Amino acid sequence: MFKNYFKVALRNLGKNKIFSLVNIAGLALGVTGSMLIGIYLFNELSYDRFHKNSSRLVRATTEYTMDGAKTEVGKTGSMAGPRLTTALPQIASFVRILNFEPYAVQYEEKNFVENKFLFADSTFFTMFSFPLAEGDPVTALDAPGKMVITKSMERKYFGDQQALGKTLRVGGTSNYIVSGVALDAPENSQIKFDFVASFASLPNANRPTWGIEVYATYFLLRPNVDIHSLEKNIRDYMIRQADLDLSGNDYLIYHLEPITRVHLYSSLSGLEPNSNIRYIYILATIAMLILVIACVNYTNLAAAQAAGRTPEIGIRKVLGSGRRQLFWQFIGESLLLNLFALIIAFFLVFMLMPQFNTLVERSLSARVLVHPIGIGLILLLYVIISFIAGIYPALILSGLKLISILKAGFSFSTNASPLRKSLIVFQFFTSIFLIISTVVIFQQLSFIRNKDLGYDKAQVVVLPVDGLMRPNFRSIKESIMRVPNVVSVSCGAEETTNIHWDDQITLSSDPLSTPLFTYASPADPDIVHTLGLHIIAGSDFTQADWRLMNDSNVADPQTAFMLNETLAKALGWKPAEAIGKTIYRSFHKGIVKAVVKDFNFAPLHEPIAPLAIFLDSQYVHIYQAFVKISGKNVPSTLASLDKTWKERVPHRPFQYHFLDDNFNKIYHTEEQTAKIFTVFSTLAILLACLGLFALAAYTTVQRAKEIGIRKVLGAGELQLVMLISNDFLKLVALSMLLAFPVAWYFLKSWLDNFAYRINISWLVFLVSGVAAAAIAFVSIFVQAYKAAITNPIQSLRTE
Repeated sequence: MFKNYFKVALRNLGKNKIFSLVNIAGLALGVTGSMLIGIYLFNELSYDRFHKNSSRLVRATTEYTMDGAKTEVGKTGSMAGPRLTTALPQIASFVRILNFEPYAVQYEEKNFVENKFLFADSTFFTMFSFPLAEGDPVTALDAPGKMVITKSMERKYFGDQQALGKTLRVGGTSNYIVSGVALDAPENSQIKFDFVASFASLPNANRPTWGIEVYATYFLLRPNVDIHSLEKNIRDYMIRQADLDLSGNDYLIYHLEPITRVHLYSSLSGLEPNSNIRYIYILATIAMLILVIACVNYTNLAAAQAAGRTPEIGIRKVLGSGRRQLFWQFIGESLLLNLFALIIAFFLVFMLMPQFNTLVERSLSARVLVHPIGIGLILLLYVIISFIAGIYPALILSGLKLISILKAGFSFSTNASPLRKSLIVFQFFTSIFLIISTVVIFQQLSFIRNKDLGYDKAQVVVLPVDGLMRPNFRSIKESIMRVPNVVSVSCGAEETTNIHWDDQITLSSDPLSTPLFTYASPADPDIVHTLGLHIIAGSDFTQADWRLMNDSNVADPQTAFMLNETLAKALGWKPAEAIGKTIYRSFHKGIVKAVVKDFNFAPLHEPIAPLAIFLDSQYVHIYQAFVKISGKNVPSTLASLDKTWKERVPHRPFQYHFLDDNFNKIYHTEEQTAKIFTVFSTLAILLACLGLFALAAYTTVQRAKEIGIRKVLGAGELQLVMLISNDFLKLVALSMLLAFPVAWYFLKSWLDNFAYRINISWLVFLVSGVAAAAIAFVSIFVQAYKAAITNPIQSLRTE
């Protein structure tokens, strides 16, 4: 019996080649898309769960106020780890991690700048599950001058030689002994490293502070510790600390985040940019929609073919087949067809994995699919999809009465019509929603890329400045200025795309005076010219300001300030009134030289905050050089910069990036999600079009005789095409009415995350609706036109 069913199923697939190919292709594409999204979601949801003690590991974040202004950051000062671990018995251990800047690493003639360079406490390899291939995890980082490198770095620097015990030179000044070799960090780890140097090697290691929140601090809690109770204990402890140097009602406390929730649930970035659980929900929804649409397509195509199978059903019933046998025959056909689709989907997933990794910028592997758990889930999914796709036609076909087949042939009853209409409304509701969402997301991202930030980020080359360079930076700067096509050179602690340095401004040197919270940025006199800032009151920094600040003969040295409009307003001054006023930054005296037009120095998710730009004595706080080039013959200019760099900075390779590249990185998560969203939305829309094709095919089969009669009575081909299309286009119009308000609501919620955003134009809805109607009409036209040109004799000859 099963052999007979198998033969009949294969025969039907061969007999209806077009429908079979559409069915298999639709299911295969749907399963492929869902599998790829599933691999990505599995990686995102498994972040940091590989640690043996993942349920007990937490990240500390800082919340503090200055003059009542609250700030939250994903890092802490260096004192938080040791003090809280000593004071609170619920904490078993801690580790502090610093990844402040790229470091030049040298071994013999090999010299590279390494971005994944961390400093960490000696507990790093005992708290976290990063296995060491060589070395002792307990002692690998227990003293200054020790370093652990990864296997990939061992190959990079030492080739086939053993790295353990070798010496690497870091930053041109310090030697580190390789005390361990670790396996490369997993893809699903927020802590990614190539080098981990001992925390004790840092110059400030023995001078801990509550402030300067640049350290990622993690705690290992003792078993069965309640995080909320521990946070309350931390709050109570911090209130009692007299060395916090806070005034008024200001406070500093710490919050704890389970390490397994940081990547998706935390709004505070740490060692790497976080993702967002909302995007996971969106992608999971798209994956489910893709599968549902693929199943709907199968159901509709099976229904469209069913009218031609009534003789087979009648004969089987005459020969004694019961309803159960017929039911399992059609479910078996669904299982067979889905098996073909599943095999093709597996092949496509492995073939498309490199392209998918490029899209999501991960190093994911399809091997997760052949894991026992993965295989079990896929088999379960296969059975569920097969039953969902096949159960509707199976129930209808197996339930046909023999007398109705022999008397009048087969036709689905009109009671099924609401279901079919609901399916097409669902499919095009989804398609229109996805089209609108894609358009609005890309409009917002385009708005971000092209918004006037208040400074000129184009053609600005960013170069690193390290401890060896700072004492000689002025002469290095002069050498860079002599490079052809270099317009100006300046410097700062951070790039203007994302300034984090927080500080306080007072109007008096009195320690009891009320401070005003502000962000701050050190610079040299050429910052305005280099970055194209706009002075709206006062005058630019001058070399005289610089010399006065650094003149040891001046009894009362002072620096010069530029305030942005927001800070001037917060101090109660109009721009012109601020000029010449004396202010104090952390009680360092200075004169306001100018007020600059507000510019966006933080992501566009945030409004513009107060900012003070100040001249930095002796380049103490400078970590970045900004080189403005003309844009003429950029490759030649960069080559000349490379040559000058090698002459003046021989201890580190020439490594640069453009300021606008770093700006784009800030919105990388949105850009990447938009790309993923677009690819799989397109797939969902394609599958919806296949579903509409199926419904058009079903309609033409059901209305063949009506079309034939109308054609005999003189109906033209265009009239017949519109006759078939009108019903579908009405449903598409209904889909629009449902999709428009839903899309507007969800997109407005997404846009509310940006302080600077577009307004959703009604044109987006109009264009998306027209596009959906056009897609629907094209999908219908093939079947409608085919029915319209069919000779009416073929459809009427049995009457």
